[in-house]
Amino acid sequence: MGILMTSIKISNLEKRFGDLLALSDINMHIGEGEFFTLLGPSGCGKTTLLRTIAGFYRQDKGDIWLGDELINDVPAYKRNTGMVFQNYAVFPHMTVYENVAYGLKVRKLPAKEIDTRVKKALQNVHLAGYEDRTPDKLSGGQQQRVGLARAMAIEPRVLLFDEPLSNLDAKLRVEMRDEIRAVQKSLGITAVYVTHDQEEALVISDRIAVVNFGRIQQIGVPWEIYKNPSNRFVATFVGKINTFDIVLKESAGNGLRHAEFRSGDQVVPFIVPAAGTEGREEAVLAFRPEDVVETSQAESQNRLSGILEATSFLGTVASLELNVNGLNVVVERHRPKQGDIPAVGSRVEFAVPADACLLFDKKTGDRLREGGSR
Repeated sequence: MGILMTSIKISNLEKRFGDLLALSDINMHIGEGEFFTLLGPSGCGKTTLLRTIAGFYRQDKGDIWLGDELINDVPAYKRNTGMVFQNYAVFPHMTVYENVAYGLKVRKLPAKEIDTRVKKALQNVHLAGYEDRTPDKLSGGQQQRVGLARAMAIEPRVLLFDEPLSNLDAKLRVEMRDEIRAVQKSLGITAVYVTHDQEEALVISDRIAVVNFGRIQQIGVPWEIYKNPSNRFVATFVGKINTFDIVLKESAGNGLRHAEFRSGDQVVPFIVPAAGTEGREEAVLAFRPEDVVETSQAESQNRLSGILEATSFLGTVASLELNVNGLNVVVERHRPKQGDIPAVGSRVEFAVPADACLLFDKKTGDRLREGGSR
C-alpha cells in the first residue's frame, strides 16, 4: 500500500466549548511512523484533541501541521486521516467488502484500484475470505478489524484511534491491541491512539502523552512515564502507588535526607532522596508496590510492618493490602508459590529502599528531583 509516513506537530493549541476550556497550551511533536498514545481519565480532553487533529473540531488558537503542511483551514475530508472508532462504525447493511470500499468509492477511485486496496487491507487485518459477510455474522473483534481495514484502505497519512478496544472483552482486547500494533509497525504508518487504559498504553506505545484537565501532564516513553513521573497525577494515574505525607529533616549525607511521618501514635523515621527538597520542610512520599522489599530481618533503614487486611491473587502477582498503624500500604509479591501468601490478620515486615522513593510537592503535586521541581 502506498502509505506515506507523516509527522504531526501541534503548537500552542487551545479549544473551548462555550465557557469550558477543553484543551489548553497543547504542544507536541509526533514523529513519522510513531505509535503515540493520548492517555488520561474520561473527560480529560484526549478525544477532543484527536478530533481536532482529524478536523472534526476547529481549534480556537494554535497550529496543527501534518508533515510540512499547515492544516488549520483544511476540512476533515481533505486531511487524509483514517479514523478507527470505539463503536466500530461499520455499516450493518453492507458486506465486509463494501464497508472497506466505502471511502474509496466516495473518492471516486477506479474499480480495479478499489479492489486491489480492499483486498490488501483485509489481508493486513487477517480478514481475507470474509468479503461477502455482513457485520451481523462477525464477532466484535472482527467488526473492529473491518473498521481498521476501512481506515487503512484510503492510505491515510495518519491513523487515528478513538478508544477502539473499549467495547471488547479482556482477552480480545489483548489480542487486538497486539494486532493493531503489529499492523501499524508493518505499514510504518503514524498512529495516534486514545485510551484511558494504562496497561494498554504502556504495552502498545512508542511514546505516551498523559492528559488531565485539558493539559499535557507529561510526554515520554512508557518506562519514563511509569518510573519517572513528572507529577503526582501521573504517578497515581499510571499504575498503583503508595503515597503519604512526610516531614523533612536534616541531611543524611550521600544525597539522602532524614524524614519522618506519623503512623497512628508512632513517629516513623525514614530516609529519602535529598534532590529537589532544599529549603522544604514537607513533601508527599510515594513508592510502587513492587519496589518494596519484604524482610523478616532488621533493615538499617525504612523498615515498616503492618497487619495484612486483604489479598488479591492475579496469577503472576499477589497484592497484599497492609494496615501500617492506620496507613494503607500495598505490597506486591511476584510469582508467588502456593502457601506463600500470609494469612489475613498476620503481620508482614517490609522495607522501602531509599532509591525507590519518589517525592512530590504537597501543594502543587510537582515532582521534587535534581534541578528543582518538575
